[in-house]
Amino acid sequence: MDGMSGPYVVRGSVSLPEAELMWRFSRSSGPGGQHVNTSDSQVELRFDLAATEALPPVWKERALRRLAGRLVDGVVTVRASEHRSQWRNREAAAVRLAALLAEATAPPPKPRKPTRIPRGINERRLRDKKQRAQTKRGRSGRDWA
Repeated sequence: MDGMSGPYVVRGSVSLPEAELMWRFSRSSGPGGQHVNTSDSQVELRFDLAATEALPPVWKERALRRLAGRLVDGVVTVRASEHRSQWRNREAAAVRLAALLAEATAPPPKPRKPTRIPRGINERRLRDKKQRAQTKRGRSGRDWA
């Protein structure tokens, strides 16, 4: 495996520039035996969303609004420590960040256009309802005496 697997595509032709990604490594908990005590396999990836020029202004504004709860001074942070190797954790963190930004910059869904119930269906429903009421009324034993 040689180097990182290139630019991380957010959506379309927009990708995260390697220069704007800030990496930090620390010791990870979890599996690894004695090796885990000596290697910095946990990865923390930071991306300055507020200062980036990589995203179109509309996307950036949308992402800042949607990720407001996750941002610290306009910086979004993603951690990965599920793998034993730092390289695989770097991959996981970058992919996770790209997916997070793709979701945050997605256009809002189109508003639902309300549809009308056809008159025939409504009339049939009311007719069936009346019929059912008639059937039930016929079951009460009022005029048996």
